[in-house]
Amino acid sequence: MTHTRGKPYHPMTQGKIERWHRTMKDKILYMPSELESRIGEFINHYNTRRYHESLNNLTPEDVWLGRGETIPEQRRRIKAKTMTLRKQLYWQQKAA
Repeated sequence: MTHTRGKPYHPMTQGKIERWHRTMKDKILYMPSELESRIGEFINHYNTRRYHESLNNLTPEDVWLGRGETIPEQRRRIKAKTMTLRKQLYWQQKAA
């Protein structure tokens, strides 16, 4: 991974990091003595539990570990099964 610098005061360039800072500030409202552990917890949550729309509703951990293609496929299968079940229940209810 390489470090790059964006153009200062340029929203298109700085948007993602600024959004990350805003999210972090909104979530972390603790005493300074707790701040370090809370930031660590937030970073862990952000990378392993929080879905990102820009990553097709996956977590950064999923993408990093190469699960980015299998998870959407699993979701599609679950959705197809759910829709089949709903249709069956609808027609059973309609017949009754």
